[in-house]
Amino acid sequence: MAGMFIGESVHKVDTKGRVSIPSDFRAVLQEHDPAYDPARGARVVVNYAKHKAKNHLECYTVESFEALSARILAMDTGSINRKRLQALFLAKAHPAMVDETGRMVLPAKCRDPFGLKSEAVFMASGDTFKILTQEAYELEMAALDDYLDDLDEDFDPLSMLNEAPDPEGQG
Repeated sequence: MAGMFIGESVHKVDTKGRVSIPSDFRAVLQEHDPAYDPARGARVVVNYAKHKAKNHLECYTVESFEALSARILAMDTGSINRKRLQALFLAKAHPAMVDETGRMVLPAKCRDPFGLKSEAVFMASGDTFKILTQEAYELEMAALDDYLDDLDEDFDPLSMLNEAPDPEGQG
């Protein structure tokens, strides 16, 4: 499905930090890179800030990262929250290229804080995707299972959408 990241997969990370991007994810990166050129490859922005409850790299398309950056830069220049967001998202951003073989290089500054060594789980989040260790992925899935297990047997997870605004402005 073009336009957004869906699915999950596991990929090897070599000693130089090269990792294959799932082909469906590559298609989304290409679609949302205004300067995409097949000869050059697609761009991706990897956020490697390690802060409270964050156990993964967060990867953005060029367009989504530019939109996020624009919102941060629209804040008051002297605002402490702007400074915090700049430090978390702009300073800790690593621009990467997806090469002709579908791989990108994750430098040690991105891999090491999250324990990414020989294997990485890619987990879609719609407008972004996560890269995390198998252990971190399993912990995230176990927390979700625990949450779901505590709900009534007939609970419909889609009912949580009632909290979300309708993107088409209906209802």
